[in-house]
Amino acid sequence: MEESEIIEEFKKCGALLEGHFILSSGLHSTKYLQCALALSRPKLAKKLTLALGEKIKNRFNEHIDFVIAPAMGGLIIGHQIAMFLDLPFLFLERVDGEFNLRRGFSIKSGSNCLMIEDVVTTGLSSKEAINVVNRLGGNVIGEASLIDRSGGNVDIGIELLSLVTLDIPTYESNEIPDDLKLIPAEKPGSRNL
Repeated sequence: MEESEIIEEFKKCGALLEGHFILSSGLHSTKYLQCALALSRPKLAKKLTLALGEKIKNRFNEHIDFVIAPAMGGLIIGHQIAMFLDLPFLFLERVDGEFNLRRGFSIKSGSNCLMIEDVVTTGLSSKEAINVVNRLGGNVIGEASLIDRSGGNVDIGIELLSLVTLDIPTYESNEIPDDLKLIPAEKPGSRNL
């Protein structure tokens, strides 16, 4: 899938929202990518998985023991990529605001994993999740995401491979353009779930 085709699919299914949004990072934006809507359509989810999965296979040659994703955003695509790669899937979830490995999941010391995210903006969730895996003895060899909305500028400390790279402006609370201030802000993210 070409980037333009993916963006068009997001628009068609209502997954590319326009307005005033407060992202999980706390930054403000005029656009929000609701990947859960796109991934709720099985045919589109399959196309996105195949496209990202092929990029992963062509880039990450290291031995991967499992795929891991932070909840909520990375769950669906992470599971789909694990199926594509025929690898076990683990996920991290927040407990009292901190990522934890629960539900009987464990990481064998020295094992290699690939982190999967839906959208990366500042990389904060990715960095938090990578730190948890490292603390538990795992080695995150790279991360793959559907969308990098930083324009390729985000640094998460490891290689980030994305299906689509967009440069969508974000604003600190004290730097919001006047026209955006007039639009009521929505906070659709999952950081506090």
